[in-house]
Amino acid sequence: MDLFIHQLFTGLSNGAIYASMALAIVMIFRTTNLKNFAQGEMAMFSAFIAWWMLGLGVPYWIAFFITIAVSFVIGVLAERILIRPVMNAPLLSILIVFFGIFVILHSLAGWIFGYEVKVFPSPFPEEAVFGTYITNHELGTIAIVGAMLLAIYAFLNFTKTGLAMRGVAENQASCKLVGINVNWMLGLGWGLAAAIGAVAGMLIAPVVYLDPSMMSGVLIYGFAGAILGGIDNPWGAVVGSLILGVVENLLGTYVIETELRLSVALVLIIAILLIRPNGIFGRTIVSRV
Repeated sequence: MDLFIHQLFTGLSNGAIYASMALAIVMIFRTTNLKNFAQGEMAMFSAFIAWWMLGLGVPYWIAFFITIAVSFVIGVLAERILIRPVMNAPLLSILIVFFGIFVILHSLAGWIFGYEVKVFPSPFPEEAVFGTYITNHELGTIAIVGAMLLAIYAFLNFTKTGLAMRGVAENQASCKLVGINVNWMLGLGWGLAAAIGAVAGMLIAPVVYLDPSMMSGVLIYGFAGAILGGIDNPWGAVVGSLILGVVENLLGTYVIETELRLSVALVLIIAILLIRPNGIFGRTIVSRV
């Protein structure tokens, strides 16, 4: 029973990290209807920026929030410079741009910071809480992702800018008619997604260690969680990610080998797309041809 409870809490912690990546994916999808396959590399590069500042002696939480701000700017610039020129291009062209961003960030991280694995510190004490069931880092991860979700919910539902972003996600043409700056809303969506991804990168780095390939598996889990819960629903993406974290952790402990855990996410993506493409909480959109 102790092992089960420990794996349950660890799964929730992993799910919280997947949820932060899923939230970043959802933010871009809601504003542009695109799935950013370079989101993991953007999060990885942000984690390297934080690691570099920590090496200079910057206190952790100052480096944490500076990294979020820098990542926001990087996200806005990526949308303005790389994505906007191809927004009306065929989907294949946009996918090639995403792949280009992936390769560029991966190569830049290796060129600037090196490809060797690095230790990324956790801001939380190493001791476990509630006996040996959950560590402080796992508990802190759940708390940070929960606070981030509440902040996103409040922003999207109780601010003019957030409501404008939701409007742009629904109908860009109508938003232009009422005076909303659609281009800025799209850039803002990319900036917020990059900032959320930066949080994911800094939370996962102490667990998997820091290297240019650290987010590859997390990105797949993030997509699986977003698809399971509903890729157009932030709350659904979080719930789906938490379910995925618990399921893959329990399966990896009791049913399958640890090396096959990533396969759970891939199988889940295929199953959801076949059975319920909109996810558990996603909307079903019907268009007239």
